[in-house]
Amino acid sequence: MSMNDPLGDMLTRIRNAQMRGRSTVRTPSSKLRAWVLDVLKDEGYIRGYERVSAENGQPELEISLKYYEGAPVIRELRRVSKPGRRVYLGVKDLPQVRQGLGVSIVSTPKGVMSDASARQANVGGEVLCTVF
Repeated sequence: MSMNDPLGDMLTRIRNAQMRGRSTVRTPSSKLRAWVLDVLKDEGYIRGYERVSAENGQPELEISLKYYEGAPVIRELRRVSKPGRRVYLGVKDLPQVRQGLGVSIVSTPKGVMSDASARQANVGGEVLCTVF
């Protein structure tokens, strides 16, 4: 079965696992997913992740979710740029999520980074998702 939006699938798996109170969630492995998870880890939204092998031998990413006083740290996880409508913004137009309390994850020519890092590096790009 082909998947049109692998990153959207990963974000949905994270949202669903947090609604169920799971400590970990698995998703198929890819470089883009790992880069996005690196940003989420650096910003403190997840505990971490590791590459594991599934029963069928395919590589997977096992994501350790983070909770604070029983509530998920990630309150809102929204996909911005979708396969049907890509959203590219310059460095001056990058959105601030909840007056800077949240993070936009941006794919730039210098790699996948948070909106604050993109502003500091003075690069724009494709806004992949927002996290609060």
